[in-house]
Amino acid sequence: MSGNAASGSVESAAVVPTAAASTAALSDRAGPADAPSGIVKPLPAEWFVPHGTNAEMRWDALREADGSAAVGRHVPVERFFVRNHTGTPLIDPEAWRLRLFGSGLRGAPTTDRPVEFDLAGLRALPETRISAVIECAGNGRDYFRRQQGDRVPGTPWTLGGIGSAAWCGVRLAEVLRAAGLTGEAVDVLPTGLDADYVVDGVNHGPVRRPLPVAKALDDALLAYEMNGEPLTPDHGAPLRLVVPGWVGIASIKWVGTIEVADHPLHSPWNTDFYRMFGPGYPPGGGEPLTTQVVRSAFELAPGAVLEAGRGHRLHGRSWSGEAAVRRVEVSTDGGRTWRRAALQGGSHADDWARWSIDWRPERPGRYELRARATDRRGNGQPERAVFNREGYLFGAVVAHPVTVV
Repeated sequence: MSGNAASGSVESAAVVPTAAASTAALSDRAGPADAPSGIVKPLPAEWFVPHGTNAEMRWDALREADGSAAVGRHVPVERFFVRNHTGTPLIDPEAWRLRLFGSGLRGAPTTDRPVEFDLAGLRALPETRISAVIECAGNGRDYFRRQQGDRVPGTPWTLGGIGSAAWCGVRLAEVLRAAGLTGEAVDVLPTGLDADYVVDGVNHGPVRRPLPVAKALDDALLAYEMNGEPLTPDHGAPLRLVVPGWVGIASIKWVGTIEVADHPLHSPWNTDFYRMFGPGYPPGGGEPLTTQVVRSAFELAPGAVLEAGRGHRLHGRSWSGEAAVRRVEVSTDGGRTWRRAALQGGSHADDWARWSIDWRPERPGRYELRARATDRRGNGQPERAVFNREGYLFGAVVAHPVTVV
């Protein structure tokens, strides 16, 4: 902690020229010409599916050609999916400061005179390590179209807008208390240092989303390391928020400021976006999205070709935002019959469960694989997801086609 700032704006001295700001810089860093704009790391086609400013993880890349695991519990940083609203900023960690202000802090520090921490100050606070999944609220969105015939806008994620990692940092609660949190605090508003998000001619400003103080004090983490190494630019360097179990938009990247208020806070990301709109929801939209739903995915390419008359071990992963996965069932006949899969390595809250099941198809033809999970609170996967206008939280059982020859 470096004390209160003497002067200057909240945005000062943190961001060097960004990936989004320089096409020339991007051409040297972003990999293939069809890679999403604004992403720094290489995006090999065997690992990623590009979607505009985003990069989706390929589930079949979690397995080697011989069927052995290429990825364990945690996804390596170079393979981790990327969700950007604009482009990845390149931030000088030496100049960077985390600035806190607002009516929910003792003395009500202002944006001109905030409470500041540098990275050394944060590292001096008690360290916390967790494993947690980060998952986009729109993960699975394209299945609204593929399986249900619903028309929804937005990035057409299948199930690869997710990744699990080991995160190291300081609990948000520790930082808030060190900054002078009061008992009147209601909301905290972390804001990223990425470029303003402009859509349809409307400038919504940098990505920011309020977090209730109860969640902030529970398990939210300000992370400066990912899988044992300092954060990389695409994943929030030098500091990001990790909010276990909640939709990915809560886990703000490139955090530069945190407002702490004694009243509710709002931004486009909890009013216009990341709420449920459509039939069955209030005219002004449902409550801001929080916990994730139950989902399951096969570590196998859609349309994969398998050999008849021999045994195959099918692998996959299931997860829930509310509790650890308790049971996974697999169908190899389009949902007519189900068998229980074997969980591997245990099941953890706020993380996915790995599973496998053996299958020996005797006859050639087209088959439809399905997997469904149930968590320890009894939440499961329905046959059909309830439609919402933006295509959020698709949690239905996904049909996974394969061909046996």
